[in-house]
Amino acid sequence: MVDFAIAQGIADPDKLGVGGWSYGGISTDFIIGQTRRFKAAISGAGAAEFTSLFGHDQYQKDYFTELGYPWEKQVVWTKVAPFYHVKDITTPALFMGGNIDWNVPILGGEQMYQALKALGRDTQLVVYPNEYHEFTVPSHMEDRLKRYLAWYGHYVKGDAAPAALPQDTTQLVPKAGDK
Repeated sequence: MVDFAIAQGIADPDKLGVGGWSYGGISTDFIIGQTRRFKAAISGAGAAEFTSLFGHDQYQKDYFTELGYPWEKQVVWTKVAPFYHVKDITTPALFMGGNIDWNVPILGGEQMYQALKALGRDTQLVVYPNEYHEFTVPSHMEDRLKRYLAWYGHYVKGDAAPAALPQDTTQLVPKAGDK
């Protein structure tokens, strides 16, 4: 689809970004491990190393159906896990999620962030307190959108990174009036 969008003149091959939330975040983690064509990536509620989610998240039946059991199909589980492709990732990547998300736990974002940070790559992690898979705190929703614009603006468009957004945030402090 990206090649089609470029061929149609819809997308500029020198200014591509990739991102998504939930399955979109999981896909983003996978995509940046497969290609270097994107200038920036944002992964919200993504997943990195699927065996670490085994028995924790809500997708047990999907894992068995699509991948088999990890102890029987270790090669398959490793092949599809973005975490094991992290050495190939050069795309600046922002990872985000809620600290109480049981749907797609922040663990995947933390794993990708720590691995990329250890490799000296451009990356950030933002963990929103008291947020599940779908955010409810207005200041967190606003912050997330501002970070999207700042990340893509900086890495895709070449804008300066705004001073108002911290470069590394492992936990946001709720603003007065937030629940």
